[in-house]
Amino acid sequence: MINGYLDLRSDTVTLPKAEMMDAIANASLGDDIMGEDATVNELQRKAADLLGMEDALLVTSGTMANQIAIMNFAQRGQEVIVGNESHILNLEGAALAAVAQVQARPMTFKNGYFDPEIVESLISSGDIQRAKTALISIENTYNLNAGQIVSIENTKEIKELAVQHGLPVYLDGARIFNAAVALEAAPKDLCKHVDAVQFCLTKGLGCPLGSILAGSKEFIQHAKMNRQRLGGGMRQAGIIAAPGIYALDHMIDRLKEDNQKAYQLAKKLSAVEGIHINLDNVQTNIIAVNITKEDIDADKFIELLKEKQIKVKKIGKRKIRMIVHYLITDENIEYLFENMKGIMSGSRTVQHQLFD
Repeated sequence: MINGYLDLRSDTVTLPKAEMMDAIANASLGDDIMGEDATVNELQRKAADLLGMEDALLVTSGTMANQIAIMNFAQRGQEVIVGNESHILNLEGAALAAVAQVQARPMTFKNGYFDPEIVESLISSGDIQRAKTALISIENTYNLNAGQIVSIENTKEIKELAVQHGLPVYLDGARIFNAAVALEAAPKDLCKHVDAVQFCLTKGLGCPLGSILAGSKEFIQHAKMNRQRLGGGMRQAGIIAAPGIYALDHMIDRLKEDNQKAYQLAKKLSAVEGIHINLDNVQTNIIAVNITKEDIDADKFIELLKEKQIKVKKIGKRKIRMIVHYLITDENIEYLFENMKGIMSGSRTVQHQLFD
């Protein structure tokens, strides 16, 4: 329950656990710009080790992490290859152009696979009319409305191609841990073929704020300057880092539960007339639902669900998204299923209630 609602709009809507709030209250603090916040330093060391990187940097958001990385790797007026449904391209307020001042070159992503041939066809050496490619940026999990897993082998293919062309590879790993637990792989294995990576502490891990950017020591040193330029320098940032440490210690392995609950819910809903779900695309904790019932569109569906104290997100005229997180219980899943089934059948009653 979040503010009176069963909220599945995102895994960012979660409230911090009591243990996280205790960690904040008891954090050892210092001036982070001066490198003197012990809690931030501990989080950065822990995150770098987890991802197999030399160093890491705490920033306020995934968007900031992504833009800092792009500013590190690309010069103004150069080109960055990004997924056509990536967060960087679609949901960062045109920051590629407005902040990093680079041009996007979108690439298609089909069936959970970045095709190296397609990527290579987009690489430009630059000339008097064409921007020079500076970076290949991939995402794992890919597409915030799908949560598709990019395999370690595919990442390796992209890295090998990038090396041939003298290009770095950046990984927007906002939900990298959902992919790692699904693959039963160590997070560092998903990052060993990229030059830098970021993940969000707020997505699935339950933190109220923050993201981690990781790479080489030289990369992070450069990133600190770009973070400062963006107004991201912080003082007693241990209050952000403390719940992050708790999350890395306690919240990663349990993401498997979110992935499993999402698939179980999707499987049940896929049998409901008026709903279509591609189960092959439900690989982590994200479910995209297509509404096929003629007299109900996404707006109407969301309105009817709100009457039952349920929140989901509209992602198309006849499409909604649901993301499972640690506050969603098995009972919540059943309640959601019964209400969605009831709406599609024209019934407004359910077999049980969410509230007493």
